[in-house]
Amino acid sequence: MSVPDGNPVPKDGKGTQVIAGFVRQRDAAESGAQPANVESAAIDRAPLQDAAPASEPPQASAIARPASEIELKLLVDADRMAHFCTAPVIAANARNKGTKKRFKSIYYDTPERALRRAGLSLRVRQSGTRFVQTVKTDAADDPLRRGEWEASVPSLDPDPALAMPFIPEKLRGQLETQPLEAVFTADIHRHTRMVDLPSGTVEIAFDQGQLTAGDRLLPVSEIELELKSGSASTIYEIALRLAEHGAVKPSIRSKSARGFDLAANKAPPAGRPRKLRLGPSVTLDEAFATILRSCFLHLLESLPAAEDARNPEGVHQLRVSLRRLRSALDLMRSAGALSNLDTLRSEAKWLAQNLSAARDWDVFQLDTLPAIARACPSVAGFDALERLAAQRQSEAYRKAHLALDDRRCAVFLISLGGWIETRGWRNDIAPEDLGRLAEPAVNFAQRVLSEQHAKVLKRGRRFKSLSVDEVHRLRLAAKRLRYLGEFLLPLFDDRKSARKFARRLASLQEELGAFNDMAVTASLLDGLGAEDRDSAVAAAAVAGWQARASIDAHQSLQDSWRDFTAARVPWSG
Repeated sequence: MSVPDGNPVPKDGKGTQVIAGFVRQRDAAESGAQPANVESAAIDRAPLQDAAPASEPPQASAIARPASEIELKLLVDADRMAHFCTAPVIAANARNKGTKKRFKSIYYDTPERALRRAGLSLRVRQSGTRFVQTVKTDAADDPLRRGEWEASVPSLDPDPALAMPFIPEKLRGQLETQPLEAVFTADIHRHTRMVDLPSGTVEIAFDQGQLTAGDRLLPVSEIELELKSGSASTIYEIALRLAEHGAVKPSIRSKSARGFDLAANKAPPAGRPRKLRLGPSVTLDEAFATILRSCFLHLLESLPAAEDARNPEGVHQLRVSLRRLRSALDLMRSAGALSNLDTLRSEAKWLAQNLSAARDWDVFQLDTLPAIARACPSVAGFDALERLAAQRQSEAYRKAHLALDDRRCAVFLISLGGWIETRGWRNDIAPEDLGRLAEPAVNFAQRVLSEQHAKVLKRGRRFKSLSVDEVHRLRLAAKRLRYLGEFLLPLFDDRKSARKFARRLASLQEELGAFNDMAVTASLLDGLGAEDRDSAVAAAAVAGWQARASIDAHQSLQDSWRDFTAARVPWSG
């Protein structure tokens, strides 16, 4: 029900303005579903926390209630869409045959893409004779949740004034002085069905169409699952059953993100993991949930870039996300026996192993070989060696993409997401260990970090005389300590000693990584099959160059080790 013109805008119990309207309420009434619980699922945070209501609010009846959208996309082949519409989980639980509509949406931003840089999107969507303007935020720390604010407008032209209450203060001036421009258009045919399971109600939208930016087109064929009520685990339950019916690819990448990259002709970004926020009083159970969601979000955000393959950072970050996940699962093992950890860890390891060759050849092709070729201009054969390496790189990427396309990958991701969302470790952990989850996480962190730090120091004992294999084992121990530090050091109230320790540990791992890259290069050259004279000469030059460089690298590594061992550990008080 909309707020009548002239009536004061109501407030919730916390004194925050709640601007109500008819758009979201009418959508819910048409579908027969209740909106998802905003309090339990809300993600009205990150870039919009600073946004205060405008001094003169727009007409109240035009603005919809802020909502938290909880959704997951499944990318599917266009010619299989009809089969998913009639999948058993849909046919048995859908309320009716659903509705079919065509949406035309135009996405807007400033010429400098100020909204996009702030993690916001603004679109106007036409459905029949209705026009709805929507402001959305990117996912923050949770892979499913996004802030969403809707308003009714008279046409496909945007109304910036209606968006102002949800725009950070620092951006409002730009929107007032810079005109919004159309960036791309989405033309989508949507078949929507409401599905009721005991755990919740999910609206399932089967979308087919295309994104258009200038003369560039991008087909869209996806199933979007949006929670309307109940537990977010319902989304994963349905997704898993759809995966049994055909090939799906889980995704959290919005049409907005894809459209902006299409307009800019850019590959999907491959970002680093976001810094965790954990207070010193948080429980171990809550810490596990935060850490795992961070790992899962990084994994899902890395997938599009890895699948696209234009940006080598995609495969790199996907491998990093899988290593972080495996470290997080190992960390949970320290709290007690968990029955599902081995399966999840094994699947993460399988996927990582199928990506490793692609990453190794990327480093060789993009870093190692060009640098040595520039340093040795008189040596012939680098072009021939590069062609041989490019063939191996292409083969490695084919292997990686086969794994990413495998149903096993989709089932792993969906199962992992459901386990995290339901905090499945509560059911997996032995009864005698269950009480530990309610204890302060900082106590657990002190013990785990202390044990791993001691293991690193033991691995590095008599550092100058370590063999290659011993340096490798030290690198793995240091890498595990670094991931544990990323997870747990935020518990120590951002102490100066924690930041200093983290920097020295990162420096040590970087040096150990560079040393390891040389060993990897040697194994790549051994299997390259450089048989013609020119490529063999170039391969010998690479081997000789790195043998000489390893001497300097070892000295730099010793310096980093000395600095690391001298650093005060932040968890000692």
